Amino acid sequence: MPAVFAALRHRNYRLWFIGQTLSVIGTWAQSVAQGWVVYQLTGSKFALGSVQFFGTIPTLFLMVPGGALVDRLSKRNVVLVAQVAMMLQAFTLALLAATGKLQAWHVAVLAACNGVANSFDAPARQAMAVELIDDRRDLMNAVALNSTILNTGRVLGPAIGGVILARFGAALCFGVNGLSFVAVLAALLAMRFPPFKAKAAAESISAQVRAGVSYIWRNETIRTMMVLAGVGQLFGFFHTVLMPAYAADVLRVGETGLGSLNAAMGVGALIGSLLVASPTSPTTKHALLRTGAILFPSSVLAFSMSRSLEFSLLCLALCGVGFVAQNATVNTLIQAAVPDELRGRVMAVYILMFFGSSPFASLMAGSLGQGVGVRAAIAMGSAVTLASAYLILFRSRALEREQRQP
Repeated sequence: MPAVFAALRHRNYRLWFIGQTLSVIGTWAQSVAQGWVVYQLTGSKFALGSVQFFGTIPTLFLMVPGGALVDRLSKRNVVLVAQVAMMLQAFTLALLAATGKLQAWHVAVLAACNGVANSFDAPARQAMAVELIDDRRDLMNAVALNSTILNTGRVLGPAIGGVILARFGAALCFGVNGLSFVAVLAALLAMRFPPFKAKAAAESISAQVRAGVSYIWRNETIRTMMVLAGVGQLFGFFHTVLMPAYAADVLRVGETGLGSLNAAMGVGALIGSLLVASPTSPTTKHALLRTGAILFPSSVLAFSMSRSLEFSLLCLALCGVGFVAQNATVNTLIQAAVPDELRGRVMAVYILMFFGSSPFASLMAGSLGQGVGVRAAIAMGSAVTLASAYLILFRSRALEREQRQP
């Protein structure tokens, strides 16, 4: 177990781990309330997808330039500014909900503002991992524990959010998220870093972006892993977009049940992240990648056929294990290969494979859910993901060569 949490030996990373965990719990509590409020206000599955579309569309245009900017600036300062912006977004939602003025379009506009902040925050957070530890040998463990942070929040946040939503309403969920940002802001301010030395801008932002994209395109292994992550995000997450409708119309379990469904996926994801954080050989890492890539869409396909809350919870837990086993492993393999001077840009492209595809995934999920039904839409997305994972993983010569390397 000490080896699983090796990165916590470093003071800066301990502060980050505690502060970010509390913040992510708040974010997931807000996510549950936000989806539920939109569905209650509109009764439309398409509206669920549309709000997520507006929340993620800014990243399609800003994520990669944001990564180039991160390679020039203090990563801590970029994260500080972005976290303050997201805190203000949460408090605005809380105020509108508390005064009874919240409308679906308010949620969409504020989600878009959050997407702008996240376009700079996400690549800075990913690239900052190397600065939070004093020993590079713990870098891969720090990257894996970052997934543990996300998934601890995914376990606790939806459960807490579901209870608060059912008993006290959405305003308190949004307010709790706003307060949770105080923890990560305090952690960032308490960290000790060497004085930051600004790098001379020898190239324009556009030239830096081209250099980062060119590096990825020339590296077949990194390119293949990014495509794997992108396809999974584009087609494999219809169930998360449609979860409020599934909870209300198929399982009929209400707000608390919605929180439980999200928490079940988080429990599995937490287990998957601890598996990735464990010391393993390169061969084991690639086996974990393949297993996760098949388990993730297979369990979502099974979930689409469920009418039982208990079986749904099991499927979503397995989905969480598979998703993190795949994507946390991809993240660690990419971080191990990329040079420091390109880290912000490469990680921005990696994150873009998630957030950049989300607008289209959200619209597809909402449109299909409205047209053919929630269960059929989820089944179609997971089937495409499963077929793509098989073709990418078991037909890729680049991954075979990577696995054979010591």
